[in-house]
Amino acid sequence: MKTILHKISFLITGSLILPAILVCSTLPIRTAASFEISGNCQAQADNGDTYTVKTLDYDYDHNTYISLRDIAMILKDTDKAFSLEITKNTVSLNVGNAYTPVGEENVPWESGRNPDISLRRNEFKVSGQKVSYHTLIVRQSSGYYDCFMMAADIAMILDADITVSDSGSLEIHTQEPFSISPVSLEQAGYFYGVNSVLVGDATTGEIYYQYQSEAAYPIASTSKLMTCLLAMDAISAGQITLEEQVTISNAAQALAVSGDGVLPLEAGKQISVQELLQGALLPSSNECALCLAETIAGSEEAFVRMMNQKALDLGLSQAVFYNCHGLPSYTEDTVPSKRQNRMSAEDMFWLVSYLLKVYPQITDITSLESVVLPSLDLEVRNTNPILHNLPGVTGLKTGTTNKAGACLVTSLTVGDGALGHDLVVIVLGTEDSIERGRVSELLARYARQTFYAGIETVEDGASARPSENLPIHAEAAVDWILRTARKH
Repeated sequence: MKTILHKISFLITGSLILPAILVCSTLPIRTAASFEISGNCQAQADNGDTYTVKTLDYDYDHNTYISLRDIAMILKDTDKAFSLEITKNTVSLNVGNAYTPVGEENVPWESGRNPDISLRRNEFKVSGQKVSYHTLIVRQSSGYYDCFMMAADIAMILDADITVSDSGSLEIHTQEPFSISPVSLEQAGYFYGVNSVLVGDATTGEIYYQYQSEAAYPIASTSKLMTCLLAMDAISAGQITLEEQVTISNAAQALAVSGDGVLPLEAGKQISVQELLQGALLPSSNECALCLAETIAGSEEAFVRMMNQKALDLGLSQAVFYNCHGLPSYTEDTVPSKRQNRMSAEDMFWLVSYLLKVYPQITDITSLESVVLPSLDLEVRNTNPILHNLPGVTGLKTGTTNKAGACLVTSLTVGDGALGHDLVVIVLGTEDSIERGRVSELLARYARQTFYAGIETVEDGASARPSENLPIHAEAAVDWILRTARKH
């Protein structure tokens, strides 16, 4: 794998580009019932012509979404041309097809216009394939609908380079492919709203990029990856089988009917181990995870001891588990403590690397968009949005609690001759599922970009991978030395 010199520049995430764009023109119209600010910016395509593009700031200033019809009009005579069909809640974008204008493209907002629309994950197809992006759909005065999206999402869909010029206008370079620089994003503060991230090759152990990856944070339902690892261990040891029927316990039913319930499990009825794995990994069923724990260890308490021992065996020094599913766990004290499973992004990377190497068949489940659970006569869907947006994505797990934020562990396969590689992206603690999906997809595309082109370097030739901050406190230094020795 070669190393390339990559000039650091602000790239195309909404939080980097659009604040510069909005110096052009905004219409700060806001009411108590609406959280969109309409505005206009200028955009240039390869031919050098300048166009007006309508914008909407969602919830916050500079959290900007841009008109898809305006962009379609700008690109209609380029290699990145695309057609659009937009209804009240559906979008169909076909790359390579001619765009048919509706008459309101590249025209500034009407004076006093204040769209009142909710951000949604509408039904969205690109060239006939379902994708998962958040959009704002607005009905224009002509009766036609327009779709507003983040510039980053449009750039990823079109595989085009979108930047901001010194004058603050949007520039669309159709002949340059989409690229991403996590170092630039970090320098611009993009990851301030994220607990930690890590990108690497699970097959070789090479880490491409990391941010606050050694600190332990709550991991929510990504905890179920450890639960499923122990389930695979039990299957491998002959303790249980995938076809084995498990009797649902009273505790599992109680969890199912609670506010944290996902699937309608009923005490006394039976469900297979295979279905429990599918339920835990796809819709993130807490009760399925509990059933697995009780089946393998006899009780959740005994299973949690197994989880923590497995973490020690794998050298995961920052991992601690209180339950099998990742929900908050209260102690029985007079003043109860509210605890959550914790792990560093680095430890999660090594856990996932081990899981994919020893039990690669786990992705036979996590790569599914949906599956029917026969015991429940119920179809369950995968909660991973990246599965729809990027070829080669094979999993792995989402997770969300108030303390953990929105987390996602993504795996994707890439080729290197006869040998396939599993690339892994760990994102812990984003503000919401919108940012979780966007950060994860940006970094997943960076992972592919790095695998094929090499790790970016800054202009002085040093690696862009952040250097590790050495601890100065004696106890912390000893711990760091032991952890480093364990890795080697």
